[in-house]
Amino acid sequence: MSSYLVASVGSWNRELYEKYSSNIDGNWRFVDTPDKLVTELKDFSPKFIFFPHWRWIVPEDIINNYECVCFHMTDVPYGRGGSPLQNLILAGNQNTVLTALRMEKGLDSGPVYLKLPLSLDGSARQIYLRASELSWEIIKKLVTESHQPFPQKGEPTFFKRRKPEESELPSDLDIGRLYNFIRMLDADDYPYAFINYGNYKLCFNEADFSNGKLTAKVEFVLKGSNDK
Repeated sequence: MSSYLVASVGSWNRELYEKYSSNIDGNWRFVDTPDKLVTELKDFSPKFIFFPHWRWIVPEDIINNYECVCFHMTDVPYGRGGSPLQNLILAGNQNTVLTALRMEKGLDSGPVYLKLPLSLDGSARQIYLRASELSWEIIKKLVTESHQPFPQKGEPTFFKRRKPEESELPSDLDIGRLYNFIRMLDADDYPYAFINYGNYKLCFNEADFSNGKLTAKVEFVLKGSNDK
């Protein structure tokens, strides 16, 4: 029986691992930090290491010695790089694909195993959860079917990883783009869209835009406190 390792962060990814791995034949293990990844591989030799949502650079010796599969939220080679969800929404995209590709030293440059369509509707939290569910659909295909990765075709384009200070709401957005700006940052571990108000940051989430009316929840956060 083959072995598989899933490396991912976020409580929802742990829950999905528990939900899906038990229904796919194989010896499965889960890690959620770089240290645990290195430690786990000392006595475990997986056929695949899957990285559905990983925020750290994977050491080269792991990339070179294991079949590492990462997931990216663009139709590569378009949109390699950081913050793909946010950059896609800012560019006006309503749909994308989730791409499973062989991890290489170059950022998102590896050959592609599979691409499946992914809607960009809803908040970032909802989109990430949808992508995580879709990751497991791909993982199951890679484990139970035969898929050979194929080289990326076309001229690469790159996204820049967004910085926390870039979450400040621009003052020149129309109402539709205001909605997009708030929802694209509405997820765990991401800084909410905000505006400055005296000693406070007004942070927005749970946005809804319907019938031309935008509503959102706002939190008053004292500057310098441990806001997200």
